[in-house]
Parts: sequence; structure tokens; C-alpha cells
Amino acid sequence: MTSSVSANSPSNSIGIIPGWVAFDLEGTILLWTAKKRLVGCDGHVTMSCKSTKVAPSVDFDHSCSDSVEYLTLNFGPFETVHRWRRLPPCDEFVGARRSKHTVVAYRDAIYVFGGDNGKNMLNDLLRFDVKDCSWCRAFTTGTPPAPRYHHSAVVYGSSMFVFGGYTGDIYSNSNLKNKNDLFEYKFATGQWTEWKVEGSLPVARSAHGATVYSDKLWIFAGYDGNARLNDMWTISLLDREHACWEEIEQSGEIPPSCCNFPVAVCRDKMFVFSGQSGAKITNNLFQFEFKGHISCIGNGSAPPRWTRIPTEHLLRGSPPPPQRRYGHTMVAFDRHLYVFGGAADNTLPNELHCYDVDSQTWEVIQPSLDSEDPLGNEMTSSQGSILMPSGRLFHAAAVIQDAMYIFGGTVDNNVRSGEMYRFQFSCYPKCTLHEDYGKLFENQQFCNVEFILGEREEKVLGHIAIVTARCQWLRKKILQARDRLRQKIKQQENGEEGGEEAAGTGVPRDIPAGTRASGNQAMLEVHIREAEAQPFEVLMQFLYTDKIQYPRRGHVQDVLLIMDVYKLALSFKLARLEQLCVQYIEASVDLQNVLSVCEQANKLQLDQLKEHCLNFVVKETHFNQVIMTKEFEHLSTPLIVEIVRRKQQPPPRVYLDQPVDIGTSLVQDMKAYLEGGGLDFCDIILLLDGHPRPAHKAILAARSSYFEAMFRSFMPEDGQVNISIGEMVPSKQAFESMLRYIYYGDVNMPPEDSLYLFAAPYYYGFSNNRLQAYCKQNLEMNVTVENVLQILEAADKTQAWDMKKHCLHIIVHQFIKVSKLPNLRSLSQLLLLDIIESLASHISDKQCAEMGSDI
Repeated sequence: MTSSVSANSPSNSIGIIPGWVAFDLEGTILLWTAKKRLVGCDGHVTMSCKSTKVAPSVDFDHSCSDSVEYLTLNFGPFETVHRWRRLPPCDEFVGARRSKHTVVAYRDAIYVFGGDNGKNMLNDLLRFDVKDCSWCRAFTTGTPPAPRYHHSAVVYGSSMFVFGGYTGDIYSNSNLKNKNDLFEYKFATGQWTEWKVEGSLPVARSAHGATVYSDKLWIFAGYDGNARLNDMWTISLLDREHACWEEIEQSGEIPPSCCNFPVAVCRDKMFVFSGQSGAKITNNLFQFEFKGHISCIGNGSAPPRWTRIPTEHLLRGSPPPPQRRYGHTMVAFDRHLYVFGGAADNTLPNELHCYDVDSQTWEVIQPSLDSEDPLGNEMTSSQGSILMPSGRLFHAAAVIQDAMYIFGGTVDNNVRSGEMYRFQFSCYPKCTLHEDYGKLFENQQFCNVEFILGEREEKVLGHIAIVTARCQWLRKKILQARDRLRQKIKQQENGEEGGEEAAGTGVPRDIPAGTRASGNQAMLEVHIREAEAQPFEVLMQFLYTDKIQYPRRGHVQDVLLIMDVYKLALSFKLARLEQLCVQYIEASVDLQNVLSVCEQANKLQLDQLKEHCLNFVVKETHFNQVIMTKEFEHLSTPLIVEIVRRKQQPPPRVYLDQPVDIGTSLVQDMKAYLEGGGLDFCDIILLLDGHPRPAHKAILAARSSYFEAMFRSFMPEDGQVNISIGEMVPSKQAFESMLRYIYYGDVNMPPEDSLYLFAAPYYYGFSNNRLQAYCKQNLEMNVTVENVLQILEAADKTQAWDMKKHCLHIIVHQFIKVSKLPNLRSLSQLLLLDIIESLASHISDKQCAEMGSDI
């Protein structure tokens, strides 16, 4: 029996039917109304679907509009993601060029307050309209704050609040002092008002951080004129008459006293990155749990905690955190933090760094190649061919909708800037590849290999497809076990006990060789004597997710566990896991556990870790403390001798210039697996218009809730599944694009494939609509004269009539160019008639008369 993934199958219907579509996913019935419309005749086309219900098991990203009424494709003006644009600068007659100012966003405008122009402090308020790209002075009334810089400004409700800063006459160097006053500016009336607050006040400060959360203004750290601070204060902005300042008791890994740093709020946490801490500048990222503070008020629970974001999990060769710096900006958008500019080791870098809060990884954003200056001026770059703003410090940034605006700052030679730049964010849903595979391992569904470990023969289940894709050592073990079982079955078939099942093995003759039956699931047994269950499970977690969940940092038993994992990584030749383990262990070694780690490293013959521990012990600041511990008294004699000798005569330092092998990633391994590396382990056949495509059940089930439900409930006996998206069968090229997305999250595809796959996230139950978001962008950006005929064919097959009309519109208006394309001759007769009909309707009566007179 062949299972068909189409709308015509009553038991597993999935697809697009004109009008209503029934979508059965794990017993949930969804109804979709396919509504398509053409807006105007200028090429602005909208294609949309209206949903009456969303399956609870499909968690779509709300930023990509699944939760709104329509899903749209707008073929018209749009902004390229990661594009920098230089907007009109602020003219001198409106406001001076400046740095150390603040900017805030309110509705469709950027408000700039204060700063200095190199000679004087400022207290003017400028307004930049992001729609009109025009500058003006904002209307104000009342008494504004005194001229100042290094203050803070935030928006709450319909008001801007300005706190603190440095005031005085910088030209004459007189009356210079920090402030702790609080002013409110009402956008609706232009009224400035100072809040007079009774009771305790924060120390007057400048160069601090400020943000708004839970109806409160939060102030952190800064400089008071004598010393840098790391205290935290908050004040409610709900009621001016009863407002009072409250100092927050902090705990955890509190950032050091610092100034000239930015703060940003994301996912109910406040993030602080880098900044000046005395003479020391760091590149640490810290997060503060707001929810902890809110929940502990009045109940006597522990104070809210700071946490330093660890970077030990970042592999050598993967993007590191930005350089240490100060005077930079950081803004939050979606799940990301964006860091730009600042002064880093006497340079002014202009890369844009992005931190993913979910994956805790940094990357440098590559700007789009069409980053532009509408004024015709050339945008500068330290990277030559890439166009982006020049490096700067003490600028300011704010976010409006899905774009970041950067204004002013100090550029080369201490020059103040009046430039305004716009950066277009990308708001794609996150890639769930690692999470999907991780859930597959956790849920233990569709396991087909059982690893029997160590002398105690503890068992760990897994999936042949994932394991053989990631680890060549385990792949060899699995092939050996499969070959032994094949040989055993063959011998039994030739013996007296042959029959429908190979006696004693529970293996039907028609199941894939190398497996045994275990309930309804074929299971292969693989014995690994050199591994214990706990470290092997950590290793398996890495194979599925490309990372390991680090245990408690510094605890001896947890460090020893990762050392056992490291030993397995060396044995199994998993270079990437080796690096993860080494970085965790080296970062976890401290005065309390160094001797235990050293002894275990010596026992396991882990020379690199042993060397690290010995160097740690003999440091001047560590040695006396370590040798006075009880653990040192019980240390083995050879290790004591080695420590003493190293202290007396340290070995010469060896500098290795050779690049570190960081191994292959999950994405790289799954790509190679799909491209042929996994052919020997295929256990399902996908039929596309009758043509077979071998695949792997575990991978399909991990990434698609439709396949997960099918394989769990009504797996076809012949192991074959027909593929379609509703009544439409995708092209072979589009189907391969979808498989690339399923196996390793790839979203690069020709535009015509995007039209086929636009609806795939809904019908196959992917974790979110990331693929759809990329399809939308691909279609928006890439319908050109060169590919319009291919997209026309795809639109005709998918019955996307609005897209078809859009393509015909392009063909008619560019017919001289389109007529020279070789693909025109291969179009079907019906499509050629459609083109002729469109041309005819486009030609005016006057043109017809002129053509008739020429005949």
C-alpha cells in the first residue's frame, strides 16, 4: 500500500483545494479559505490565506503573520534585508552635528536630545520623520533640561524621560558636574516638566544605562565624577505625585563598575555589553532577570540575579563576541541584539554584530550589496567593497518597526557627525533544525538502533540516520553490526530452522538487513564496550543538536563528566565535540577543583587538559593556595613532583600557528548525508509523480509533524509515500529544495521553487513558517525578465492566478526582451495563448489601427 500525501486521501488529507481545504494533522482538523486577489494594475499583487483555526501542535512565529488574518505577497516597493541606507543628514540651521546625545523612537519619528557639538553642550530637541525623511526642530514649551551630554532618554507611554548626564561649560571648563534630575517631555503637547522626587535619590551620574520595563524606569551603573558605579535604581512612571526612587539589591555575577556602555531589553531580560571599567575594557555580555525582581517583591525571596553569558561554547573558528569597546550602541529586535560602533583598542570598527538570545551565538551581519546613499554620496567602509557607515563612537540608535536608525557620533579626527543611517533588519523565524533533532532524541520515537554500553550493558537508544550522518566511527560500528546480522540470518536461512522469521532473532526476512524486530520498530543492537551510558548520552545529545547542555560550571563531578565525554570525543574522532569539551573544562577549572581535574586528566591520558591544569596551579596567584589544600596532600606522588618541578623550572612556551580543526557542523553533515552520504541507510521511498526518492523516516518525522503522525499511526506497508502539496505535485527541483530545508535547514532556492513551496510549512506541519518567509522574500526580490517564464509555468501549475497575472504583466511590458528567451518556445500551447491574449488586451485601438494600415 502506498500512502499519498494529498488532499484526495481521506485518512491523511493535506493540501490546497480551491475554496476550502481540510488539513488533518494528528487528529486536528483545520479549514483554510484560499482567497486570492489582484490589487491595481501597477504590479502590486496580494496572495493570501485566511485561517479559521491553527493546530496547537504547530507553533508558528507570530512575527511572520501566521497569527494575523492574511498572509500576503506584495509585489511592489520593499526593503532589502540587511541594507544600509544613508538618509538626509541634519542641516546646521536645524541642529548642530553632535555626539554623546540620545535618540528615542516615537511612532514614525526619531527624537534627538542634547549632546555636544565639540564646543558646547546642547539641549535642543530635534525631530526626524522617517516617512518623509525630513528634519525639523520639535515643538517645546516649558523649561527644558539644562544642556548636557552622556545622559539617558527612554520612552514610556506618550512621553520621553531624560535622566542625569553631565552639565556645564565645556568650552571654559567651568561648572562641570553630574546630574540626577528627571525630566518628562510629552510628545502630544511639547511640554517639558521636571519630576521633583522626595526621598532617596541615585547618585548623580553620567554615561549610565537606562531602560523601561514593567512601567518603571531602570538606571544602572555610570560615572559619578570620581568613580565608576554598578548600582541599580528604579522609579515607577505610573504616578508622578507618588513616585519614589528604589535601590535594587542585586545578586549573581554583577557586572563590574562601568560606564559608556549600552543596555537593551529582550525576552524579559536586560542586557549589558562591554563598556569602560576603570582602565579596563571588557567584552562581556551580562543579563539581568527582570521577572526575578518582580516576583520577589514583598515575598522575601532572593534578589534578582545577574548572569554573565558564557562564551565557552563558542567553537574556535566560529564567530567570536565583538572586540571589547566603549561608546557603542546596542538595540534589541525580535530575538536579537545588534551592536554597532564604539572605540575598540584605538580603532573605530564599523561591523554590525548580532547576538541571538536563543542560541547564545554571535555573528557579524554582512550588509546587502545594494546598500545605498540616495543622496549620491559614497558610503565608506573599512572592508572595501561592502558599503556601510564609517566607524564612530558616542552615536545613538533607536528602532522603528523593523529598522534601526543611527544618528551622529564622533568619527575620525574627533569630528562630530550629523549623519542619519537606516539599517533594515531581517525578521525571519529562527531555524529550528537543532531543536527538532534534539526533540527527536528526547522523545525516543522511531529509534532503530540500541547501543549496549560498557560492562554493565546499559542501553541508549538512537536513530541510525542521525548517528551515521554525524560520526564516522559509530557509522562503522553500525555497518559492522548490520553485516554480522546479515551473515547470521543467511546462515539460519540455509539451516534447518529457516522460515518466515530467522529463528532466534525475531527478524522477518523482508525487513532491511541488519535489524531485529522490537515491537513495531526494527532495532539494531550495537555493542560499545569502551563507553559508559552517562557520557555517551551527552555525546548523543551533541550529535543531534551540535551542542551540549553544560552542567553546573565548576562542580567537580560535572567537570569530570565532561572529561569522560572528551575522552569519547577523542576515541570517536569528533573534533567539534573535542573543542566544546576542552573550552568548557578550561573555563571551569578553579582553585577548588584543579587538582581533581588534573589527576583525572593524568589518569585518562588527556595531555592538553593536564597541561592546562599544571599551568593553572603554578601561577603566582594560585600556587600557595593550591598546595595548602587537603587535596594536595592526597595527590599522587608523580603529580606532586611534576608540579614542584614545573614551579621551579617552567617549560618554554610553545606557540602553535597551525589552525585548529573544529570538525564539521550538523548542517554540513546533514547536507552531505542528503547528497548521497546516507543512501545506504534509507528506509522510506518518497514518490514524486511516480519517481522514487529514497529518504530517512527519522529525519522526516523530526522536521515535519505530518510525517511524524503518518509514521506513528499509519505507516504504509510498502514504505512508499506519494508527495504532493494539495492537488499540486511540485516540480522535481522544488521537491529537492524542500528536502534540503528538511534535512539541513537550507532556504536558498530559485524563485519558481518558492512559489511551489510557499504553502509547504502549513501542509507539512513544519515547526514554524521560516521557509514561507524566505519564499516570500525570494519572490519579492527575484521575479525578473530572465526567470519570468519559469515562474509563469509554476504559477499556472499551482493555480496561483494572482502570480500568473503578475508574470503576464511583466511579459507584456517587457515583451521585446522576453521574446528572445529560449524558454518561450517550450511553453505549453495554453500558456502561449494566455500571453497572446494579454498582449492583445494591452494593445490600444489606436495601435491596432496603425498595425492594420501597415498590412
